[in-house]
Amino acid sequence: MTSVAVLGMGLMGRAAAGRLAALGQSVVAWNRSPAALAELPTTDRLSVTTDLASAIAPAERVVLWLADGAAIRSVLLDGAIGSQLAGKTVVQMGTIAPEESRSIATDLAALGVDYYEAPVLGSIPELSAGKLLLMVGATPAQFDRERAWLQTFGPEPLLVGPVGAAAALKLAMNQLIGSLTTAFAASLALVEREGIEIETFLQILRPSALYAPTFDKKLQRMLDRDFDRPNFPTKHLLKDLDLFNQAATAQGIDTAPVQAVRAVVQRAIALGLGNTDYSALFAAIAPEGAEPERTL
Repeated sequence: MTSVAVLGMGLMGRAAAGRLAALGQSVVAWNRSPAALAELPTTDRLSVTTDLASAIAPAERVVLWLADGAAIRSVLLDGAIGSQLAGKTVVQMGTIAPEESRSIATDLAALGVDYYEAPVLGSIPELSAGKLLLMVGATPAQFDRERAWLQTFGPEPLLVGPVGAAAALKLAMNQLIGSLTTAFAASLALVEREGIEIETFLQILRPSALYAPTFDKKLQRMLDRDFDRPNFPTKHLLKDLDLFNQAATAQGIDTAPVQAVRAVVQRAIALGLGNTDYSALFAAIAPEGAEPERTL
């Protein structure tokens, strides 16, 4: 029976720990603060702790769902815990910068740790169903060894290159989350305020080359302005756009369009919507009470 430590009990970390345990793996879930652990139901396959050393000690794999690269360094590399990682496999599944991932890989390798990255596309529903899209940054040998285990989360994990490549690809995907959502919200707002039937708009959009399935996934939330129960909070989108801009700027890429999207995300957060679903970008683009008066 595989023994796994899952570090970081945000939305995805909690769901990952639950899925691994449900499929028969022995899981210890760790979080720095106990509040998030209280929301995780324990079983004979799933235990919780705020003691990092006791979480890591029995684990063959240490799975990271931590907030960012700085958090990973703080947890694994800035204290005495590094000596306990020798001989273990560390799997980085969150969203961090490619340079951060490469740097962490180098430092962990010096401690005798087998590190690779496997960020995902999809959220809690896809994770719970084992239907995430996994982007793996690893050596071919690591991928061959870990592929069956990664299929716990998604049926077809894809090796995209060495460590850093998957981190960069994940940022490219999350940049599209922000840009597509912003663009759809702007079009939807104009259609709504011009009094055009929403279904008429969608009747043209859905069969066209302009359509993306995420539009229908976020449509009702936007129309109802119901942004609670997030699968991906707005504040995390801001963090990922900043990481994208950092990585793209380093490669000489013009980030002006992404900076414009970032400004919309910032406005949503300023409205107090940072912890809500990222469909809240609609509220930043089309504020309530801002409809112009029509004149004849």
